[in-house]
Amino acid sequence: MYAVIKTGGKQYKVQEGDIIRVEKLNADVGSLVTFDEVLAISDDNGLKVGSHVLEGAKVEANVLKQGKGKKVIVFKFKSKKNYRRKQGHRQPYTQVQITKING
Repeated sequence: MYAVIKTGGKQYKVQEGDIIRVEKLNADVGSLVTFDEVLAISDDNGLKVGSHVLEGAKVEANVLKQGKGKKVIVFKFKSKKNYRRKQGHRQPYTQVQITKING
């Protein structure tokens, strides 16, 4: 059984027990979060797909940790103008473990 959820502007195919990194959520470590935007669920009966989201479908997950990704360097440069700007960025994320898929 798997589900396709949408969070943080991205879509994830998840199964129970999966550990995924999603865009930062406002939740404490160890708390339970619920993803309401379930786009599709596949089980023994087949695939169920909603027109936008499936009504009444939820995916529950446990928050494992909050963190930051690897550093990405943003370097701006204009030739012959002595213009150089170096900036780093670390994208925050939330690591969750899928505990339950309710269809």
